[in-house]
Amino acid sequence: MHQPRSFLDNFFLVIKGLCMGAANKVPGVSGGIVAFVGGFYEEFIYSLQKLNSKAVKLFFNGRFKSFYQYTNAQFLILLIFGMLVSYFSVSRILDYFLDHNELLVWATFFGMILGSIYYIGKDYDSWNQRTILVGVLGLIVGISISFLSPATENDNLFFIFFCGIISVSGMTLPGLSGSFILILLGNYVLLLVDSVNALYDTFSDIFSGDFGFLDNAERMETLKILAIFTLGSATGLVTFSHLLSYVLKHYKASTTAAILGFITGSLGVLWPWKRTMYKMDHLGNPVLDSNGDKVILNYERYLPNLGHTETWWAILFVILGILILLLLDWYGKNRKEKKQVRTTR
Repeated sequence: MHQPRSFLDNFFLVIKGLCMGAANKVPGVSGGIVAFVGGFYEEFIYSLQKLNSKAVKLFFNGRFKSFYQYTNAQFLILLIFGMLVSYFSVSRILDYFLDHNELLVWATFFGMILGSIYYIGKDYDSWNQRTILVGVLGLIVGISISFLSPATENDNLFFIFFCGIISVSGMTLPGLSGSFILILLGNYVLLLVDSVNALYDTFSDIFSGDFGFLDNAERMETLKILAIFTLGSATGLVTFSHLLSYVLKHYKASTTAAILGFITGSLGVLWPWKRTMYKMDHLGNPVLDSNGDKVILNYERYLPNLGHTETWWAILFVILGILILLLLDWYGKNRKEKKQVRTTR
Protein backbone atom coordinates (compact mmCIF):
# COMPACT_ATOMS: atom_id res chain seq x y z
CA MET A 1 0.00 0.00 0.00
CA HIS A 2 1.21 3.52 -0.84
CA GLN A 3 1.15 6.32 1.69
CA PRO A 4 -1.76 8.75 1.11
CA ARG A 5 -0.62 12.01 -0.49
CA SER A 6 -1.61 15.51 0.59
CA PHE A 7 -3.03 18.07 -1.86
CA LEU A 8 0.42 19.74 -1.98
CA ASP A 9 2.09 16.40 -2.77
CA ASN A 10 -0.38 15.85 -5.64
CA PHE A 11 0.18 19.38 -6.94
CA PHE A 12 3.96 18.89 -6.98
CA LEU A 13 3.46 15.53 -8.71
CA VAL A 14 1.74 17.35 -11.62
CA ILE A 15 4.64 19.87 -11.65
CA LYS A 16 7.10 16.95 -11.82
CA GLY A 17 5.07 15.58 -14.75
CA LEU A 18 5.36 18.99 -16.46
CA CYS A 19 9.14 18.88 -15.99
CA MET A 20 9.36 15.29 -17.28
CA GLY A 21 7.29 16.18 -20.37
CA ALA A 22 9.45 19.24 -21.11
CA ALA A 23 12.66 17.23 -20.59
CA ASN A 24 11.49 14.43 -22.90
CA LYS A 25 10.77 16.95 -25.68
CA VAL A 26 14.27 18.49 -25.67
CA PRO A 27 16.91 16.48 -27.58
CA GLY A 28 19.67 15.47 -25.16
CA VAL A 29 17.62 15.76 -21.96
CA SER A 30 16.09 12.69 -20.31
CA GLY A 31 12.78 12.74 -18.43
CA GLY A 32 14.17 9.83 -16.41
CA ILE A 33 16.71 12.22 -14.86
CA VAL A 34 13.82 14.38 -13.59
CA ALA A 35 12.27 11.27 -12.01
CA PHE A 36 15.61 10.22 -10.49
CA VAL A 37 16.44 13.64 -9.06
CA GLY A 38 12.81 14.24 -8.03
CA GLY A 39 13.02 11.12 -5.85
CA PHE A 40 10.14 9.24 -7.51
CA TYR A 41 12.03 7.14 -10.10
CA GLU A 42 11.59 3.78 -8.33
CA GLU A 43 7.90 4.44 -7.59
CA PHE A 44 7.42 5.39 -11.26
CA ILE A 45 9.06 2.16 -12.50
CA TYR A 46 7.29 -0.10 -9.97
CA SER A 47 3.90 1.55 -10.71
CA LEU A 48 4.34 0.96 -14.45
CA GLN A 49 5.30 -2.64 -13.68
CA LYS A 50 1.87 -3.10 -12.05
CA LEU A 51 0.25 -2.64 -15.48
CA ASN A 52 0.23 -6.41 -15.97
CA SER A 53 -2.19 -9.33 -16.48
CA LYS A 54 -3.43 -9.06 -12.87
CA ALA A 55 -4.36 -5.39 -13.44
CA VAL A 56 -6.21 -6.34 -16.66
CA LYS A 57 -8.19 -9.03 -14.79
CA LEU A 58 -9.10 -6.63 -11.98
CA PHE A 59 -10.29 -4.03 -14.52
CA PHE A 60 -12.41 -6.40 -16.65
CA ASN A 61 -13.90 -8.05 -13.56
CA GLY A 62 -15.24 -4.63 -12.55
CA ARG A 63 -13.02 -4.38 -9.45
CA PHE A 64 -12.12 -0.78 -10.25
CA LYS A 65 -11.16 0.25 -6.70
CA SER A 66 -8.76 -2.71 -6.41
CA PHE A 67 -7.38 -1.89 -9.88
CA TYR A 68 -6.91 1.78 -8.85
CA GLN A 69 -5.02 0.83 -5.67
CA TYR A 70 -3.01 -2.03 -7.21
CA THR A 71 -1.66 0.06 -10.09
CA ASN A 72 -1.03 3.19 -7.95
CA ALA A 73 -3.27 4.89 -10.53
CA GLN A 74 -3.48 8.28 -8.77
CA PHE A 75 0.31 8.65 -8.99
CA LEU A 76 0.43 7.66 -12.69
CA ILE A 77 -2.61 9.76 -13.70
CA LEU A 78 -1.26 12.97 -12.10
CA LEU A 79 2.23 12.42 -13.53
CA ILE A 80 0.98 11.63 -17.06
CA PHE A 81 -1.49 14.55 -16.88
CA GLY A 82 1.47 16.86 -16.15
CA MET A 83 3.39 15.39 -19.12
CA LEU A 84 0.45 15.88 -21.51
CA VAL A 85 -0.09 19.49 -20.39
CA SER A 86 3.65 20.07 -20.86
CA TYR A 87 3.59 18.97 -24.50
CA PHE A 88 1.11 21.74 -25.34
CA SER A 89 2.52 24.45 -23.04
CA VAL A 90 5.97 24.22 -21.38
CA SER A 91 7.56 22.42 -24.35
CA ARG A 92 6.32 25.18 -26.70
CA ILE A 93 7.93 27.82 -24.46
CA LEU A 94 11.15 25.78 -24.57
CA ASP A 95 10.94 25.66 -28.37
CA TYR A 96 10.73 29.47 -28.39
CA PHE A 97 13.83 29.88 -26.20
CA LEU A 98 15.75 27.27 -28.23
CA ASP A 99 15.03 29.39 -31.32
CA HIS A 100 16.04 32.70 -29.69
CA ASN A 101 18.63 31.85 -26.97
CA GLU A 102 19.87 28.39 -27.92
CA LEU A 103 23.29 28.66 -26.23
CA LEU A 104 21.82 29.74 -22.86
CA VAL A 105 19.16 26.98 -22.91
CA TRP A 106 21.77 24.29 -23.60
CA ALA A 107 24.05 25.82 -20.94
CA THR A 108 21.26 25.64 -18.33
CA PHE A 109 20.51 22.00 -19.13
CA PHE A 110 24.24 21.18 -19.15
CA GLY A 111 24.50 22.66 -15.63
CA MET A 112 21.41 20.73 -14.50
CA ILE A 113 22.91 17.45 -15.72
CA LEU A 114 26.19 18.29 -13.91
CA GLY A 115 24.11 18.96 -10.80
CA SER A 116 22.21 15.68 -11.22
CA ILE A 117 25.49 13.74 -11.46
CA TYR A 118 26.51 15.27 -8.10
CA TYR A 119 23.00 14.62 -6.71
CA ILE A 120 23.02 10.91 -7.63
CA GLY A 121 26.71 10.34 -6.89
CA LYS A 122 27.03 12.04 -3.50
CA ASP A 123 25.22 9.28 -1.57
CA TYR A 124 26.48 6.40 -3.71
CA ASP A 125 28.98 4.34 -1.70
CA SER A 126 28.90 0.98 -3.51
CA TRP A 127 31.95 1.44 -5.75
CA ASN A 128 33.86 -1.80 -6.31
CA GLN A 129 35.49 -3.58 -9.26
CA ARG A 130 32.14 -4.62 -10.78
CA THR A 131 30.29 -1.28 -10.35
CA ILE A 132 33.29 0.69 -11.68
CA LEU A 133 33.32 -1.53 -14.81
CA VAL A 134 29.53 -1.09 -15.27
CA GLY A 135 29.86 2.68 -14.74
CA VAL A 136 32.64 2.93 -17.37
CA LEU A 137 30.54 0.89 -19.84
CA GLY A 138 27.60 3.25 -19.24
CA LEU A 139 29.92 6.22 -19.84
CA ILE A 140 31.24 4.73 -23.13
CA VAL A 141 27.71 4.01 -24.41
CA GLY A 142 26.55 7.52 -23.44
CA ILE A 143 29.48 9.19 -25.25
CA SER A 144 29.11 6.91 -28.30
CA ILE A 145 25.42 7.77 -28.74
CA SER A 146 26.20 11.50 -28.74
CA PHE A 147 28.50 11.14 -31.77
CA LEU A 148 26.30 8.91 -33.97
CA SER A 149 25.05 10.28 -37.30
CA PRO A 150 21.27 10.49 -37.82
CA ALA A 151 19.33 8.39 -40.35
CA THR A 152 16.81 9.76 -42.87
CA GLU A 153 13.07 10.05 -42.12
CA ASN A 154 11.14 6.77 -42.38
CA ASP A 155 7.32 6.57 -42.10
CA ASN A 156 7.05 2.76 -42.37
CA LEU A 157 4.49 1.79 -39.70
CA PHE A 158 6.59 -1.09 -38.27
CA PHE A 159 9.52 1.31 -37.93
CA ILE A 160 7.22 3.93 -36.32
CA PHE A 161 6.14 1.29 -33.76
CA PHE A 162 9.82 0.52 -33.07
CA CYS A 163 10.49 4.29 -32.67
CA GLY A 164 7.72 4.40 -30.06
CA ILE A 165 9.32 1.57 -28.08
CA ILE A 166 12.77 3.21 -28.21
CA SER A 167 11.60 6.79 -27.54
CA VAL A 168 10.19 5.99 -24.07
CA SER A 169 13.70 4.98 -23.01
CA GLY A 170 14.17 8.65 -22.04
CA MET A 171 11.37 8.31 -19.48
CA THR A 172 12.58 5.03 -18.02
CA LEU A 173 16.38 5.31 -18.38
CA PRO A 174 17.98 8.43 -16.85
CA GLY A 175 20.62 9.82 -19.20
CA LEU A 176 19.19 8.36 -22.40
CA SER A 177 17.27 11.05 -24.29
CA GLY A 178 14.31 9.64 -26.22
CA SER A 179 14.17 12.82 -28.33
CA PHE A 180 17.84 12.55 -29.30
CA ILE A 181 17.35 8.85 -30.17
CA LEU A 182 14.49 9.93 -32.48
CA ILE A 183 16.84 12.44 -34.16
CA LEU A 184 19.33 9.58 -34.74
CA LEU A 185 16.50 7.41 -36.13
CA GLY A 186 15.55 10.30 -38.44
CA ASN A 187 11.98 10.67 -37.13
CA TYR A 188 12.15 13.46 -34.52
CA VAL A 189 10.32 16.02 -36.68
CA LEU A 190 7.72 13.52 -37.94
CA LEU A 191 6.85 12.12 -34.48
CA LEU A 192 7.46 14.96 -31.99
CA VAL A 193 6.70 18.00 -34.15
CA ASP A 194 4.44 17.22 -37.14
CA SER A 195 2.35 14.55 -35.37
CA VAL A 196 1.88 16.59 -32.18
CA ASN A 197 0.93 19.65 -34.26
CA ALA A 198 -1.56 17.53 -36.26
CA LEU A 199 -3.14 16.31 -33.02
CA TYR A 200 -3.28 19.85 -31.65
CA ASP A 201 -4.92 21.12 -34.88
CA THR A 202 -7.39 18.20 -34.83
CA PHE A 203 -8.50 18.97 -31.26
CA SER A 204 -8.88 22.66 -32.22
CA ASP A 205 -11.04 21.67 -35.22
CA ILE A 206 -13.21 19.32 -33.12
CA PHE A 207 -13.82 21.96 -30.43
CA SER A 208 -14.81 24.48 -33.11
CA GLY A 209 -17.18 21.94 -34.71
CA ASP A 210 -15.11 21.58 -37.90
CA PHE A 211 -14.74 17.93 -39.03
CA GLY A 212 -13.26 18.75 -42.43
CA PHE A 213 -9.97 17.13 -41.35
CA LEU A 214 -11.63 13.70 -41.94
CA ASP A 215 -11.31 14.37 -45.68
CA ASN A 216 -7.69 15.56 -45.33
CA ALA A 217 -5.63 12.51 -46.39
CA GLU A 218 -2.33 13.99 -45.15
CA ARG A 219 -3.76 14.83 -41.70
CA MET A 220 -5.35 11.37 -41.31
CA GLU A 221 -2.07 9.68 -42.33
CA THR A 222 -0.16 11.76 -39.74
CA LEU A 223 -2.74 10.87 -37.04
CA LYS A 224 -2.41 7.17 -37.97
CA ILE A 225 1.38 7.47 -37.59
CA LEU A 226 0.87 9.15 -34.18
CA ALA A 227 -1.51 6.33 -33.09
CA ILE A 228 1.07 3.64 -34.02
CA PHE A 229 3.83 5.64 -32.31
CA THR A 230 1.69 5.96 -29.13
CA LEU A 231 0.98 2.20 -29.20
CA GLY A 232 4.71 1.50 -29.52
CA SER A 233 5.45 3.94 -26.67
CA ALA A 234 2.91 2.23 -24.38
CA THR A 235 4.37 -1.19 -25.25
CA GLY A 236 7.91 0.05 -24.58
CA LEU A 237 6.90 1.74 -21.33
CA VAL A 238 5.37 -1.43 -19.84
CA THR A 239 8.14 -3.71 -21.22
CA PHE A 240 11.01 -1.49 -20.00
CA SER A 241 9.36 -1.01 -16.60
CA HIS A 242 9.17 -4.78 -16.01
CA LEU A 243 12.80 -5.21 -17.00
CA LEU A 244 13.98 -2.21 -14.93
CA SER A 245 11.97 -3.15 -11.83
CA TYR A 246 13.68 -6.57 -11.88
CA VAL A 247 17.13 -5.00 -12.40
CA LEU A 248 16.55 -2.39 -9.65
CA LYS A 249 15.39 -5.08 -7.25
CA HIS A 250 18.31 -7.47 -7.84
CA TYR A 251 21.18 -5.27 -9.07
CA LYS A 252 20.53 -1.83 -7.61
CA ALA A 253 24.20 -0.88 -7.04
CA SER A 254 25.25 -1.84 -10.59
CA THR A 255 22.16 -0.16 -12.10
CA THR A 256 22.90 3.12 -10.30
CA ALA A 257 26.56 2.94 -11.43
CA ALA A 258 25.42 2.39 -15.06
CA ILE A 259 22.99 5.32 -14.80
CA LEU A 260 25.75 7.57 -13.40
CA GLY A 261 28.05 6.61 -16.28
CA PHE A 262 25.27 7.03 -18.81
CA ILE A 263 24.29 10.51 -17.56
CA THR A 264 27.95 11.60 -17.57
CA GLY A 265 28.28 10.34 -21.15
CA SER A 266 25.15 12.25 -22.18
CA LEU A 267 26.97 15.55 -21.44
CA GLY A 268 28.39 15.18 -24.96
CA VAL A 269 24.87 15.62 -26.40
CA LEU A 270 24.18 18.63 -24.19
CA TRP A 271 27.52 20.45 -24.75
CA PRO A 272 26.27 24.08 -25.06
CA TRP A 273 28.86 25.29 -27.58
CA LYS A 274 27.63 23.73 -30.81
CA ARG A 275 26.25 24.77 -34.16
CA THR A 276 22.96 23.25 -35.21
CA MET A 277 23.20 21.48 -38.59
CA TYR A 278 19.97 21.76 -40.58
CA LYS A 279 18.59 19.56 -43.34
CA MET A 280 19.09 21.19 -46.77
CA ASP A 281 17.28 20.73 -50.08
CA HIS A 282 19.04 20.30 -53.46
CA LEU A 283 19.27 24.11 -53.81
CA GLY A 284 21.06 24.49 -50.48
CA ASN A 285 18.07 26.01 -48.65
CA PRO A 286 17.02 24.72 -45.19
CA VAL A 287 14.07 22.26 -45.23
CA LEU A 288 11.15 23.51 -43.11
CA ASP A 289 8.66 21.43 -41.09
CA SER A 290 4.90 22.08 -40.98
CA ASN A 291 5.48 24.85 -38.41
CA GLY A 292 7.92 26.67 -40.68
CA ASP A 293 10.84 25.64 -38.42
CA LYS A 294 14.13 24.33 -39.84
CA VAL A 295 14.60 20.56 -39.61
CA ILE A 296 17.55 19.64 -37.31
CA LEU A 297 20.00 17.06 -38.66
CA ASN A 298 22.74 17.08 -36.03
CA TYR A 299 25.13 19.32 -34.06
CA GLU A 300 28.71 20.45 -34.72
CA ARG A 301 30.52 21.03 -31.40
CA TYR A 302 33.28 23.58 -30.80
CA LEU A 303 35.33 24.94 -27.87
CA PRO A 304 34.09 28.17 -26.22
CA ASN A 305 35.91 31.44 -26.88
CA LEU A 306 36.62 33.06 -23.49
CA GLY A 307 37.00 36.41 -25.24
CA HIS A 308 33.28 36.50 -26.11
CA THR A 309 30.72 37.95 -23.68
CA GLU A 310 28.15 35.26 -24.65
CA THR A 311 30.59 32.57 -23.42
CA TRP A 312 30.59 34.07 -19.92
CA TRP A 313 26.78 34.36 -20.01
CA ALA A 314 26.66 30.67 -20.93
CA ILE A 315 29.02 29.78 -18.04
CA LEU A 316 26.73 31.78 -15.72
CA PHE A 317 23.74 29.75 -16.92
CA VAL A 318 25.68 26.49 -16.41
CA ILE A 319 26.16 27.58 -12.78
CA LEU A 320 22.44 28.49 -12.61
CA GLY A 321 21.56 24.96 -13.81
CA ILE A 322 23.76 23.43 -11.08
CA LEU A 323 22.16 25.72 -8.45
CA ILE A 324 18.66 24.62 -9.53
CA LEU A 325 19.60 21.00 -8.77
CA LEU A 326 21.24 21.91 -5.45
CA LEU A 327 18.08 23.84 -4.53
CA LEU A 328 15.96 20.76 -5.37
CA ASP A 329 18.29 18.65 -3.23
CA TRP A 330 17.93 21.08 -0.31
CA TYR A 331 14.14 21.24 -0.75
CA GLY A 332 13.86 17.42 -0.83
CA LYS A 333 15.94 17.05 2.36
CA ASN A 334 13.93 19.78 4.10
CA ARG A 335 10.58 18.10 3.26
CA LYS A 336 11.89 14.71 4.38
CA GLU A 337 13.06 16.13 7.74
CA LYS A 338 9.68 17.84 8.31
CA LYS A 339 7.84 14.58 7.56
CA GLN A 340 10.09 12.69 10.01
CA VAL A 341 9.40 15.30 12.71
CA ARG A 342 5.61 14.93 12.13
CA THR A 343 5.74 11.11 12.33
CA THR A 344 7.78 11.11 15.59
CA ARG A 345 5.28 13.37 17.35
